[in-house]
Amino acid sequence: MKLATLCYLKKNNKTLMLHRVKKENDTHAGKWNGLGGKFEPGEAPEDCVVREIWEESGLRIKKLELKGVLTFPGFAHGEDWYVFVFISRAFSGKIKSSEEGNLKWIKDSELVNLNLWDGDRIFLKYLDKKAFFSGVFHYKNSKVLSHKMYIYKK
Repeated sequence: MKLATLCYLKKNNKTLMLHRVKKENDTHAGKWNGLGGKFEPGEAPEDCVVREIWEESGLRIKKLELKGVLTFPGFAHGEDWYVFVFISRAFSGKIKSSEEGNLKWIKDSELVNLNLWDGDRIFLKYLDKKAFFSGVFHYKNSKVLSHKMYIYKK
């Protein structure tokens, strides 16, 4: 089982996205993702995402909002992934080059046009809603076979 975080930094109707084109043997090669990564031992989700944002972008998170949790049974190498999804509209610093890919601000209206994982197109629409979500996405050969979304209104 893998625990990970995913964060979408937002400003001026744009979202900072990472085009995964630099790492060898990257499960996400060629895809556009939010920023984030795997937990280190003993980390809380918030600590993990703050560290990952800093490492991948050079930005310091000032405020986070937990939006949901995603489950990906058997996603990579037969392992289940559990991902805590955050957004942040409050951060500081200057974007630096990322070892994992190219960072780019994308207009929110154009996010679904990127080379995203199929499931991202489903859950991204919940990021700006006043609700908490949980989703389960079953993939095979990089395609969603089935999914369920659970929405909890605030």
